[in-house]
Amino acid sequence: MVFNLVVEGWRFVPHSYSIVNQFQCLEFLKRKDRLNLFHRDLPYYNSSWQRLEGIFSPEDETRLKEIPSPEQKSDVTFRIQYPYNLEPASSDKTFVFATCEMSLVYPFMLENGRSLQENLSNNDEVVIITPSQWSKRGFLNSGADPDRVVVIPHGFDPRIYHPVTEENRKILRNNLGWDQESFVFLNIGSILVCKGIDLLLKAFALVVESHPQAKLVLKGLDSLYSSQTSLEKLLEDLTFGELEKVLPRLLYIGESLSFGEIAQLYQGSDIYVSPYNSEGFNLPVLEALACGLPAICTQGGSTEDFTNPDCALKIKSHLENVEYFPQFEDALVLKPDLDHLVELMIKSIEDEHFRRQAKSAAVDFVTQGFTYEKVVDRLLLLFEDG
Repeated sequence: MVFNLVVEGWRFVPHSYSIVNQFQCLEFLKRKDRLNLFHRDLPYYNSSWQRLEGIFSPEDETRLKEIPSPEQKSDVTFRIQYPYNLEPASSDKTFVFATCEMSLVYPFMLENGRSLQENLSNNDEVVIITPSQWSKRGFLNSGADPDRVVVIPHGFDPRIYHPVTEENRKILRNNLGWDQESFVFLNIGSILVCKGIDLLLKAFALVVESHPQAKLVLKGLDSLYSSQTSLEKLLEDLTFGELEKVLPRLLYIGESLSFGEIAQLYQGSDIYVSPYNSEGFNLPVLEALACGLPAICTQGGSTEDFTNPDCALKIKSHLENVEYFPQFEDALVLKPDLDHLVELMIKSIEDEHFRRQAKSAAVDFVTQGFTYEKVVDRLLLLFEDG
């Protein structure tokens, strides 16, 4: 039986929630034998955010624009926004996407400012969808019923994120202005403190002492966050000696790029590195692996769900209380080890065998369960049976 699905969320802004929402919608549109799709646009989290077009292909952007608004009661509502709204919709079933990055859910993360327990005790209908086991533990720590928190990961589109031949990779690097002899470490994200960029800069300064051919490419997001300003503040915390090593080898990209252009950054790099403190999922690691780019990432966090030793090197870490966000009282984050990060970055440069075998291992592994086709398969099973 075909059911009516209303997705409530953000479109046409390069935030991860909007990105995930739109890729899922493109996959929902292929399932006309199972659902009728409608979309209700919700206000952006920040009123300064501007609608951005051109990050999808023209064909996909047209499909997204043509999704109709709901005009009747739906069978299922799927809401993806922040702060999280856990109120039941007028549909028969309500599912809400939410993440917990720092081990606890706080009232300010919820639209009505009440605790998670209060929100969930007021209704027995809403089911939370979260993208990782790490994130789910945060909801359970905050009193959620395990049966009402379902883990469904994010995905990638293999039309965009895929490996390229060595010949095409050389062409890409030339087009990007990266010389063939350099070893390129890549990180993509908002440059927020939880991303661990402060640790990455210090580690990189140590790595180039023995491997001066190394370069670090940081892709920020100036249209949503003050990424360049955040980076400048982190650079101010480095010593003069560290700055002398880092600055000549650092490339910062702040403008919004299309997904195809983002894929080229993965395809042209040598290693993706993410020494994060807290992530609900960490989508760039998955996209990197889909492009055949091995990863270095923090051990114990959300990336445990979609990485393995064949394609990712794990940075030793331990749990500690959050210090940089006072509003997250009693929350725990991961603290990656600087010395081990340096060791793994050097290993990634010197161990060509690991990089070569990790390329195919990464693509094989993530293709098995993390394409948007497979993610939407799981969502539909939940919507129909949940």
